[in-house]
Amino acid sequence: MHSVTEHQIAQARQFHSLHQSGQPLILFNSWDAGSSVAIERADAQAIATGSHSVAAALGFDDGETLPFRALLEVARQIVGAVSLPVSIDMESGYAEDLDTLSDNVQALIDTGIVGINLEDQWIQQGGIRSIDDQSHRIAAVRATANEGSMPLFINARTDLFLQQPDAEQHPSLIDATLERAMAYHQAGANSLFVPGLCDPDLIQGLCRNSPLPVNIMMMPSCPKPSALAALGVARISHGPGPWCDAMATLTEQARPAFES
Repeated sequence: MHSVTEHQIAQARQFHSLHQSGQPLILFNSWDAGSSVAIERADAQAIATGSHSVAAALGFDDGETLPFRALLEVARQIVGAVSLPVSIDMESGYAEDLDTLSDNVQALIDTGIVGINLEDQWIQQGGIRSIDDQSHRIAAVRATANEGSMPLFINARTDLFLQQPDAEQHPSLIDATLERAMAYHQAGANSLFVPGLCDPDLIQGLCRNSPLPVNIMMMPSCPKPSALAALGVARISHGPGPWCDAMATLTEQARPAFES
């Protein structure tokens, strides 16, 4: 285990402080060192990767097909290129057993990052892990961070809404989401990430009742950031959007070069 530096601890505490209900931290998700530097230049307060974007930038599909060692290298490169706190999306932890999960988290901490995303979906077979299973996983991550005196920020993602694309069914998922929020909070998580949820009333109710700050992912049907702030959101992510837009722009810029 590498020792955590005072600088890393200070950045972690700074990252924690940026999560304020009604004054959300805006994260324009990056995928490598170059995109992170570009986002930092736009006056970002922190850097966060998205798993889809990082994988796609290296020629892999989302869903932990990117080798974990490659994710570690991306994390090292980003931390070395920017001065801002860095959070890494590690999907479901690249592990089933808790020992491997703990090892992977420690390896990421050793790169200098201050936060992670950890989701509760089963990557390979689909579906959602039980509350107890995911709570044990979050607790293992927290214990690993605590062992090294690292105030790691754990963004606990639940995929309940993403796995139910029919928005009319989303009201029926709120109670289950709040149950997970409470359990994840008790296990040591720092925020609740609910990608796929865009209904303003449901978001507001979740923000009011969740013991954890709420993270919303921007999607076409979601309210604007100012509206999300008014609803009590504490963190706004852009997910794969920046990568997709950047690649579409690159294609359009390249097309004239090949015209006769």
